[in-house]
Amino acid sequence: GKRKIHYLFEDGKEMAEEYDIKTGQLMSRKWREKNTLGGTGKWQVEVGEPTSPLLGALESELITESSSNPIFMRKDTLSSFQWRIRNLPYPKEVYSVSVEEEQRCCVIRTTNKKYYKKFTIPDLDRYHLPLDAAALSFTHANNTLIITYQKPKEILAAEEQLQKELKKIKAANSGDGDCKTQ
Repeated sequence: GKRKIHYLFEDGKEMAEEYDIKTGQLMSRKWREKNTLGGTGKWQVEVGEPTSPLLGALESELITESSSNPIFMRKDTLSSFQWRIRNLPYPKEVYSVSVEEEQRCCVIRTTNKKYYKKFTIPDLDRYHLPLDAAALSFTHANNTLIITYQKPKEILAAEEQLQKELKKIKAANSGDGDCKTQ
């Protein structure tokens, strides 16, 4: 039910995206670039579930972060960018979400000073679009703060064009074989 697209850029960066085949919705986007010694670095998740530290190498057997810590992740819809922060038990009135136009980021604050987070919208930076405070909204349900930013028409048009291009591409292989890029 997923379509995986792997991009290799001339500057050495890699991007891997996963789309839902039925809806065409972006499920995950990860970036990776070469480290200083020329080896491949770790994947940085931009959209989708963050990789669980439990699935990686057992680097931190003795000390692990609490499972009740807030978990920040991005999960887009077809018409908006959406961030979800799990494990935030405070009522909606406590939260304040605003746009910092000088720093090109969004800021989440609580009146009880228990949570503070700055985050950027890389898609707007890639298209050199300004942040719009009117496009930002938030809601709170089930200990999860959901922040929504309506996608500008330029990004909607670009994503529509990308979907047309992706439908033209034939799958490299239909199995789960290794993907060799040389």
